[in-house]
Amino acid sequence: MSQPQPEATPVRFFETINAFHNTAALKTAVELDFFTAIAEGNATVAEIAARCDTAERGARILCDNLTILGFLTKENDRYTLAPDAAAFLDRRSPMYLGGAVEFLLSPTLAEGFNQLTAAVRKGGTALPEQGSVTPDNRVWVDFAQGMAPLMALPSQLMADMVTTDGDREVKLLDIAAGHGLFGIAFAQRNPRLHVYALDWPAVLEVAKGNADASAVGDRYHLLGGDAFGVDFGEGYDVVLLTNFLHHFDPETIVGLLSKIHASLNDGGRVVTLEFIPNDDRVSPPGSAHFSIVMLASTPAGDAYTFAEYDEMFRRAGFARNEFHPLPPTMEQVVISYKN
Repeated sequence: MSQPQPEATPVRFFETINAFHNTAALKTAVELDFFTAIAEGNATVAEIAARCDTAERGARILCDNLTILGFLTKENDRYTLAPDAAAFLDRRSPMYLGGAVEFLLSPTLAEGFNQLTAAVRKGGTALPEQGSVTPDNRVWVDFAQGMAPLMALPSQLMADMVTTDGDREVKLLDIAAGHGLFGIAFAQRNPRLHVYALDWPAVLEVAKGNADASAVGDRYHLLGGDAFGVDFGEGYDVVLLTNFLHHFDPETIVGLLSKIHASLNDGGRVVTLEFIPNDDRVSPPGSAHFSIVMLASTPAGDAYTFAEYDEMFRRAGFARNEFHPLPPTMEQVVISYKN
């Protein structure tokens, strides 16, 4: 006997087509510092408007919308922060994510989605040149400056997952180092580990500042340039590939992995952090969604499955690969062994 079908409603259509309203509301609240103002004790419309220099009507309508979205709670015309807003949107919080807005809503990424129809027809970004992987793209400075708080937890979890020998000097290569937090986390755990950070020179300025602030700057070395063109040498014990491989097609990835394989000592490992969907490519949602980001912003990038990464690493000469979830993040880790 067939199961009754749920009644069709247009709710999903309107929620999706109007999702940009929510994006604009959150971006505006961050720009006007509403969340910090409320965390300071400004609870009424009049208080919030005075603190953030807005019209009371504007403050009321925006706060009510943020309440509908779940970022605020409202009782007797007084607003308070929901737990996630208190953790991530109060500027005084060490986990503040407001700085990520500039990267996540950067013109490069936004325009890629504005041209998504053309990208679907083409099978790759409709942006000029190579989209977000254009050499020395300013968007990666924005990434390094804004995304560090979001990467603080996964960097610590990953460094805990992969131990290094503390009885000798260890060389770690951090490819596309960005903010530098991943290499820094490894250096903090092993006083004999030296990080060689590779990225565009302007991005490395951000990473070096973070390394100095973390008291590992004396063991933090800079390799400026393109990962595919820079001779990064050999003798590495660990290579980090964090949120990088998804930008490229499989053949390009295999070429880079072959270069990395040659740079590793015997027993060396590559630690890859990525959005890795299941074989069905629609689960888990957070990882599977990332493929459309790559379609909009890169010529040939994708969210690859573990089976695809396993094949690419093996083609480059690696002996075996391990898959590790990284809860509570949406990402996963692949540890690849040279031999």
